[in-house]
Amino acid sequence: MAQSLLGRGPSVVAHRGASEISPEHTLAAYRRAVEAGADGLECDVRLTADGHLVCVHDRRIERTSNGRGVLSTMSLEELEAFDWGSWKNPWADLDDEAELPSPDMRKVLTLDELLSMVRDAGRPLELAIETKHPTRYAGLVERRLIEALDRYGWAHPKIGTESPARVMSFSWLSLRRLRTMAPGLRTVLLMDRIPLRFRDGSLPTGVSYAGPSLEIVTAHPEYVDRAQKHGHQVHVWTVNADADLRHCRDIGVDAVISDRPEAAVRILAESPTPPLPSYTYPRRRQPRR
Repeated sequence: MAQSLLGRGPSVVAHRGASEISPEHTLAAYRRAVEAGADGLECDVRLTADGHLVCVHDRRIERTSNGRGVLSTMSLEELEAFDWGSWKNPWADLDDEAELPSPDMRKVLTLDELLSMVRDAGRPLELAIETKHPTRYAGLVERRLIEALDRYGWAHPKIGTESPARVMSFSWLSLRRLRTMAPGLRTVLLMDRIPLRFRDGSLPTGVSYAGPSLEIVTAHPEYVDRAQKHGHQVHVWTVNADADLRHCRDIGVDAVISDRPEAAVRILAESPTPPLPSYTYPRRRQPRR
């Protein structure tokens, strides 16, 4: 089982950064996650109309910015004109400069900026990148992603080494494209249900890790052991409640993806509660006949 950098069992991957507190997918959210001690960072990527990968979850931009429209129809310059952080703190006094979000909270984040932050973090950090599908650009997303990772030397790791980046998707087709372009890159198949043919813990050829939902491993904790016996790590999303974090630790998952990296680091550092000792009641003597 993969161990976290702090040796506490499951590694902690910050879901869109420290997104419970900071605006998701902003540089501020990722910096806060690093300061909290997260072992890795998770992001979603989408392609702009002029070919840039940006860290945004939704197809449309209304939920996390003050703009409107479909992201894939806009240029990076257009996206940079919007505020991507104030939605998280809508009660701020916008006339008071002291209460305005910092630029790191307001600006749309490009994948290249996030890769640069991971490289310069000063300690080992992993990056889990999710490709969003379906998209109008199909395989161009994966091509641009490999080109971006190549600029950092992370798309084609040397034999005996691993890239700090891994790619996740609900789309097996996306992972198959990545395997063709970068066979040494680790991939994670995300699942909100496990297909019947993979319930024994196996995965499609070339997929490195299993990415089941919290609901799956809560209902079927035995799946973790099955996948690990097939040589696959198990990375569970999205784990936020204290009890769920402890449950994932206790059933032996390899990584938890959480909006609350600070809490996850703290809780997973706890010593597991030992089971109560079993007690065998003495057998009652039967009266002699």
